[in-house]
Amino acid sequence: MMWDGNGHWGAGGEWVMLMFMIVFMVAVIVAIVFLVRYLSQSPGGASAAAGASPTPVNAPESPKDILKRRYAAGEIDRDEYLQRLGDL
Repeated sequence: MMWDGNGHWGAGGEWVMLMFMIVFMVAVIVAIVFLVRYLSQSPGGASAAAGASPTPVNAPESPKDILKRRYAAGEIDRDEYLQRLGDL
């Protein structure tokens, strides 16, 4: 695998160079993807960018939150919402 001076690598060096170039290009693409993902993150995380509440994702919903969600989805009407809100 030596350079013969005529623009060719001896003993299969072309395949080694080809594999090196492929690995190098994949590494560059992966680095660019990670860089873009890192730079696109907001300081508060994804939930802050989406305007979500700062509560943890795994936190259980409070009864008032469930009631608000059901009213917003149209599962219950205004009167039932106000009645249940007063009960809470």
